[in-house]
Amino acid sequence: MSSSDPTVQPVPASVVEQVDAADVTLSNPKRAVISLGSNLGNRLETLQGAIDALEDTPGLRVKAVSPVYETQPWGVDATSQPTYYNAVVLVKTTLPPASLLERGHAIEEAFERVRDERWGPRTLDVDIVTYQDVLSDDPLLTLPHPRAHERAFVLVPWYDVDPEAVVPGRGPVVELLSGVGTDGVNPRVDLELRLPE
Repeated sequence: MSSSDPTVQPVPASVVEQVDAADVTLSNPKRAVISLGSNLGNRLETLQGAIDALEDTPGLRVKAVSPVYETQPWGVDATSQPTYYNAVVLVKTTLPPASLLERGHAIEEAFERVRDERWGPRTLDVDIVTYQDVLSDDPLLTLPHPRAHERAFVLVPWYDVDPEAVVPGRGPVVELLSGVGTDGVNPRVDLELRLPE
């Protein structure tokens, strides 16, 4: 009778290659830019909560947090809603874009985001602006964000944390900003978001 365990099989080389490839991916996180906005409730607390929730996400680390800006609502009469607090965070993540999107939606829901109307007021907006240099026209997640290049409330705080930033397919943020202008994007130097410990 053989003493070798018949359940122990050699691992096929193809499986070893897949595991090694996955391990390389894990040690090689992707850069993503996430835009945050809030115009209901305690806006600063909500933005900080979103940053902390991103940091608590397995496979994601928040690397930089922009200053806070106060802006008028987009796409509606400015007097119809409270003003927004906006910020941009830079993250490194091993999550694929679809999983990052799911996590963003889960964080929005945790802060009781309601999607009743387009450009309606919201407790929290979490948008993926870019993911590495990925270009995608998938309607579920268009990358880069289809309107980021024309929104000063995204470009201004993004430039603060990454002056060399480029919107894939659109050009350097600094050049886009010169075309869009910074009217209505007001720095709130009295407010500060913390990078998670």
